[in-house]
Amino acid sequence: MNPISRRRALGLAGGVALAGASGALTFGAPAGAATAWRTLGVVTANIGRANLSQRKTAITAVRNALRLTGPEDLPLVGWQEIGEGDGDTKEKGWINGQFGPRYRNVHLSDGGHRVPISVPRVYDVLGTDVTPVHEGRAGVSPNRVISEVLLAANDDAALQFAVLNTHFVAGAFNGKTDPEEAWRRDRWARHFDILHDRIASWNGRGYPVIWTGDTNRDPMPKLFPAKETRAFASGIDQIGWLQGTNGVQIKLLRRKVVPMDVDGHDARVAVLQLRRA
Repeated sequence: MNPISRRRALGLAGGVALAGASGALTFGAPAGAATAWRTLGVVTANIGRANLSQRKTAITAVRNALRLTGPEDLPLVGWQEIGEGDGDTKEKGWINGQFGPRYRNVHLSDGGHRVPISVPRVYDVLGTDVTPVHEGRAGVSPNRVISEVLLAANDDAALQFAVLNTHFVAGAFNGKTDPEEAWRRDRWARHFDILHDRIASWNGRGYPVIWTGDTNRDPMPKLFPAKETRAFASGIDQIGWLQGTNGVQIKLLRRKVVPMDVDGHDARVAVLQLRRA
């Protein structure tokens, strides 16, 4: 398959209907005075395909990543490799168990099931989307998608932001060459372009955008060199964000790493603070 153009990528990215798009995507006018900062822990966690006996413990470690108190002790999680190559559905059950009534586990049972997003219920889900990126290839990679949600604080409906989560194809930048190298590089580049376009689509409507994912490239180029902030300067597991124009501000409070002992991945945590200016 030939590489797709930016125009075609934009068309593909818009091919899945956004829930609630007719009314939920407007944001309220900012208040005259800034609101207090609120804390949001954001986690990117690749559960992996090795050390399968460690998966439940790893998911529990992600749930306890913040160890704060009250509503702030509810991390927002972008997952990768859920049910991918494990031959069972246990990961889905463990996520539903650990991230239960106080969460919405978005995209866990649809086309984004490999890269779902666990959203604490202190945020309302205004809209969801799953954007196809590329088809898979047997023995090389599954198909890849971008999971997306639009969120609003349930005690402040005007505090709205988008969250995107994804997982790039492996092997394109691992320093090794195999017969599928050209295919891997092409699909990685396509993924980068479509993720860029999806973030730009949300950001162009005024929303701050937080993205999580396993990029399978280190160093990972910034999607928006002049605008994007990253929690971590290196590593393939990344958390980044762009400020919006709807009055919501984001800043980094601290970062940490949570050992998971699965497949060489540890969970990465960015403890962010949000407010309306």
